[in-house]
Amino acid sequence: MKSRLTRVMVSMRRLSGVDNLGRGEVRRASRSAELRTLYKDYGNEARRALARSGLWLAVPVYVLFLITDLIFIPDVSNVTIPARFLIGGASLLILEIQFSRGRRAGELEATCAAAVVLGYVVWLVPALQTANAEAFSYYAAFGAIFMMGVNLFFSLEFGLAIASSGLIFASFLLSLTEFHYSPAYCLAFTTFYLCCFVFTSYVNWKLNKERFNVFLNAREAELQQRQATERGEALLRLSITDSLTGMENRRAADIRLKQFWERWREDGVAFAVLLVDVDFFKKYNDYYGHQEGDHCLVTVANALSDIVAPLGATVGRYGGEEFIVILDLERGADALALAEAICHGIEDLDIIHAQRLDGFRHVTVSVGATVTRDVAGTKLENVINEADRALYSAKASGRNCARLFDPNELPGGDASENIAAILKIAIQQNLVSLVYQPILYLETGEIGAYEALMRLQMLDGSSSSPAVFIPIAERTGAIIELGYWAIRRACCELLFRDIVDTVSINVSPIQLRAPGFAAQVAAILAETGVSGHRIAFEITEGVDMEIRPDVLDSIQDLKKLGIKFWLDDFGTGFAGLSWLRLMDFETVKIDKSFLHDAADNEGAKVLLEDIIGLVRNRGHRILVEGVENEEQLDLVKSFGIDAVQGYHIGRPAPPLKHPMAIRQTGRRRLQASA
Repeated sequence: MKSRLTRVMVSMRRLSGVDNLGRGEVRRASRSAELRTLYKDYGNEARRALARSGLWLAVPVYVLFLITDLIFIPDVSNVTIPARFLIGGASLLILEIQFSRGRRAGELEATCAAAVVLGYVVWLVPALQTANAEAFSYYAAFGAIFMMGVNLFFSLEFGLAIASSGLIFASFLLSLTEFHYSPAYCLAFTTFYLCCFVFTSYVNWKLNKERFNVFLNAREAELQQRQATERGEALLRLSITDSLTGMENRRAADIRLKQFWERWREDGVAFAVLLVDVDFFKKYNDYYGHQEGDHCLVTVANALSDIVAPLGATVGRYGGEEFIVILDLERGADALALAEAICHGIEDLDIIHAQRLDGFRHVTVSVGATVTRDVAGTKLENVINEADRALYSAKASGRNCARLFDPNELPGGDASENIAAILKIAIQQNLVSLVYQPILYLETGEIGAYEALMRLQMLDGSSSSPAVFIPIAERTGAIIELGYWAIRRACCELLFRDIVDTVSINVSPIQLRAPGFAAQVAAILAETGVSGHRIAFEITEGVDMEIRPDVLDSIQDLKKLGIKFWLDDFGTGFAGLSWLRLMDFETVKIDKSFLHDAADNEGAKVLLEDIIGLVRNRGHRILVEGVENEEQLDLVKSFGIDAVQGYHIGRPAPPLKHPMAIRQTGRRRLQASA
């Protein structure tokens, strides 16, 4: 029935040329035979119940009128009273048989109408034989009650009600020929019955019309609600679906992880996490082009899904060329066997990759696996970290292999140990430095801030990625001294020289929990002569930071110094909404993935707009990351964004020598794109 209603409503919209049904379209639709049929179907069960309860109420009332028979026409009551019981009992019996057999409401209503008409006729015929002509002449007025019943009491359809009340009216007119009443009597009672007929019929017509209009409004509201629900579900699917591969994205995978985690903590159901990374994918993408790179990822994703699907596993795209697999497993050996099967399955695809320098000539993957273990103080992010460490171990072992997390293995192996040793001497040996990425404020067209980004140079002159050395610095505690050094360096290189108004610096949970962190920052500000209002500390949303009293106290102490707090990478991690609720951030930085997805995906564009609306409603300044071309800049400008950051605005670079020229360049870029 719902599908038929949908088709009718859609056809009505096509005819009218608009999405919403106006009153004129509803009136035209009311003449549709199919819509009328739907109307009958829609209220069938309710009308069946109403007809049944109505007759069960009407019959006892009809039988109780035997008292008036005894008063007005006692000489024929021996006939009218049994007739009342006969008609009432037969009507209820027939109705109950129809109801038990599931007859439609129309048939039950016809039985009710017939019962009323027969009830009147079967009473009227013997009543006409009474010798109490004068009493009966007044008693006959009660016959109008039957007419009112079919029109008002039973809520019959208009045609059936007209036919039933018409028969009652005709029966009354015929009864006038039996007794030769005066013309005045005949005229008065005929007028009375006629008025009852017209009035009750009109009321019945109005009630039927109103019920039909209520049905139309209810059905239209239901259709609109269903469409809104479908649009909401489609938007939700977009928000948790990777636009390239069609599988779940990182956001959805994080949700799944939490579900598995909670089940393990509450019910003890162990699970495994596998991280799958396509080996040397950047070289593949650079050489064969982005289109072939996308095709490679889709092929790998489909193969990965086919491999793990029989196990009931959850699989999603966790990053650029990284996938995640989550499933119920208790034994590490089983997780390792699955990881090795994934490696072999992807290798068997035989996707040519001629740019590799490690002896292989086709696409392969490295897989890191871990299984939940009972460890004191363990948290959800530890599971991901373990899988990530196992993945790094697989890459360090030559790639195209699988590794199971070993808690006894030093984090990251030899490479990690080497980086940890370098971090100890990095400040003294000038191996660590800062680069600054400009932030453009759209309202003024000026570079109003820079983000300080740390870089680490290895002893052989190569560079280590922040994604590699920052986690190691956090695990070893080196991040605390590096953090103080970064704050002091940013103050000296930019703020003290008034190159820019504000510098944002990333802070780690380790730093915020460190005793005396706020006091040390205050000392650095005093030493460099820089106001705390010119510094913003960025908290990354991807970090599931514990809301501990010492963290909150540290944040409040830093705010007293005038330091602002920004929420970084909003929309990608665990704690964004929690932090928005607990803290008054000066700026919220929306992760670049939302902007990049919105460039060629209408649904993702709507999602980005919704996220912007959510943040704006909280009253925060909004910064969008990852602006890499003029089209993306125009898009964020159309949303009324406060600030932007990305390669199109400026790449991370050492301290600038001519800041005013950069400001003018930013202003010209904004004016040219306006």
